[in-house]
Amino acid sequence: MARPRKSRFICSYPHNIGFRPYGDYADTVELAFDEYEAFRLIDTLEYTQEECAKQMSVARSTVASIYESARNKIADSIVHGKAINIHGGDVTLCPYSSLCCGNCGKKDCKTCGRCPKGE
Repeated sequence: MARPRKSRFICSYPHNIGFRPYGDYADTVELAFDEYEAFRLIDTLEYTQEECAKQMSVARSTVASIYESARNKIADSIVHGKAINIHGGDVTLCPYSSLCCGNCGKKDCKTCGRCPKGE
């Protein structure tokens, strides 16, 4: 029997839930919220996979596979001119998302310890 999938914490939902290439496109790529969050944390906020795993409350190996999946989907979209739709996945929105700066556990965290993930 497979192990139950653990919900992943995300700081917030993306402001844009999709992108599409300029001009014509035929296919779309489905990017889950947890894939978006891992990509955002690692490539935008420059988290390590370990820091990302702590933020999302999953194992580092799980973050590695989520991140690899996100990178493959985004690369496929760019190279082959496919639209990206961001939705779904087994995620839990952080209850402190309105207070969270997205930098919990980092030196430049502005939450002043209000978010429990910054501890």
